[in-house]
Amino acid sequence: MPELIPERKPTNRLLLGPGPSTTDPRILRALSEPTVGHLDPEFLRIMNETMAMLRYVFETENKLTMAMSGTGSAAQETPFLNLLEPGDKAIVCVHGYFGERMVDMAGRAGADVTVVEKPMGQAIDPEQVADAFKKANGKVKLLSIVHAETSTGVLQPLDDIVKITHDNGALIVVDTVTSLGGVSVGTDRNHYYFVYSGTQKALSCPPGLGPITVNEAAVKAIQERKTKVHSWYLDLSMIMRYWGQERFYHHTAPVNMVYALHEALRIIQEEGLEARFARHRLNRDALIAGLQAMGLKLVVDDGYRLPTLTTVYVPEGIADAAVRGALLNDYNIEIGGGLGALKGKIWRIGLMGYSSTKRNVLTLLTVLETILGGMGYKMPQGAGTAAATAVYTK
Repeated sequence: MPELIPERKPTNRLLLGPGPSTTDPRILRALSEPTVGHLDPEFLRIMNETMAMLRYVFETENKLTMAMSGTGSAAQETPFLNLLEPGDKAIVCVHGYFGERMVDMAGRAGADVTVVEKPMGQAIDPEQVADAFKKANGKVKLLSIVHAETSTGVLQPLDDIVKITHDNGALIVVDTVTSLGGVSVGTDRNHYYFVYSGTQKALSCPPGLGPITVNEAAVKAIQERKTKVHSWYLDLSMIMRYWGQERFYHHTAPVNMVYALHEALRIIQEEGLEARFARHRLNRDALIAGLQAMGLKLVVDDGYRLPTLTTVYVPEGIADAAVRGALLNDYNIEIGGGLGALKGKIWRIGLMGYSSTKRNVLTLLTVLETILGGMGYKMPQGAGTAAATAVYTK
């Protein structure tokens, strides 16, 4: 018999990184509720309620609105596998790490991929998209783009890009992993075809489900495929029958994770979308004011900054990992480092869902001032918290 493994004792961290965010205690309680069968009438009712509340958060009337059994990455791969067939043309916009993932996924689906690219920290220019459509040798099936780029903190304007895509008869796929629940998505208002997200960011639910919403045109494209979807597990032509009225068995749903998402969505309903969006903007603004008062430089230009995630350059002469290590080991606070070309150069600070509070903003700024001051970084003492407090006072 192997040695008895000791009991788990996970540390209670303050999660202020790019995700996961701190889970609301109400959601943790929902996770612990008794498991029932995945076809139990009680669970089917919970599924229906979850779909209805997801429509509210996605801001849509789409019938096919549900949660994929898998993380946000499973939700990300779902549109490419279901909408693209070998030889289809796709335009993928890349302005960060997760756009690069889209390129890989579309290529694995057999698509002929054209990449529209901007440096990390910048937004895609609509003229780039228009030019890509003009140069495409044949009909483009879809365009995909990240609404909230987790690797950089850029909130991508989409109005002009959506119009260009529609004018060229292509489907548009939108990544809202770091915006859903913290920033208006406006699926129907903006005429998106396929939108996906994750549970662990602004929904403040543990990772494990991938919410999606699909409009009728995209559903029709899936139903008219000439070839089978290359993934059995992510094949929406079957999964939509389980989440729909037919309740056709496809897989055993993660029952308790659906409980958790159900409670996360109830919390959002109670707060109201507009109030929730305003809370995220206010806390973002206070954090930015504090960081700038400390002399730190932001990565993203004003007007493109996400309310849920802020990126800031590591000061010259300061070691990225040393600061994040001190935050984690001495104060139980997690923030994120950079990815790709920005690795070691930036910090990613998430204020998402349950983690987006005045208390967390002021706590982080206070601790950052202490750590940076101890490393020899020169700044006016207390300037960060004073500047943030001034934002709240206004």
